[in-house]
Amino acid sequence: MRIAVLGTGAVGRALAGRLAELGHDVVVGTRDVAQTLDKGSKDGTDWSDFRLVTQADAGSHADVIVNATHGGASVEALTNAGPLDGKVIVDVANPLDFSRGFPPGLTTTAFDSLGEQIQRAFPGARIVKTLNTVTNQVMIHPDRVAGGDHTMFVCGNDLEAKAVAIGLLEQMGWRDIRDLGDLTNARGMEEYVVLWVRLYGALGTGDFNVKVVH
Repeated sequence: MRIAVLGTGAVGRALAGRLAELGHDVVVGTRDVAQTLDKGSKDGTDWSDFRLVTQADAGSHADVIVNATHGGASVEALTNAGPLDGKVIVDVANPLDFSRGFPPGLTTTAFDSLGEQIQRAFPGARIVKTLNTVTNQVMIHPDRVAGGDHTMFVCGNDLEAKAVAIGLLEQMGWRDIRDLGDLTNARGMEEYVVLWVRLYGALGTGDFNVKVVH
């Protein structure tokens, strides 16, 4: 599968590396390739194992786009990657608000979500929300926690797009995948991150997740 990951931070690099490891044709999209490489040479980020391209080239390459940008930059990055009609966009970003320091709040209200904002901005795209409720290493290796016996959520309006996203989750090792329904459920998934940050502070590690039992 041809996949573009938008986002050059730890989440984007983790997902791009894992998806390439699984045999997918993966590129990483950035606003400015030269600037990203220059920054990497200064902060020690090794891009030699990644195919780094512009966001526009990433969008034209991909059947599936993974949005791993900062929430506030997501719509701009996806605009640069357009046109997006018909494409599956797996949105793993969170609309974090650090304006009052740490721990962060959200830039959205309880009646909206970043996932829905992306869908409104790109009505012809097929948005699926998932993976935003765990840290990047648990995203790609769920067996880091309880041998993989914990829950990943997914939601979206398009059943075929959700099937694509669920297939990628299963390839990465996720077994307990709960489809919450349409994209309005991204509100709850994103709001959970406010609790996740506090759990991280209490536990001192990002290697945790929740398990739905009933």
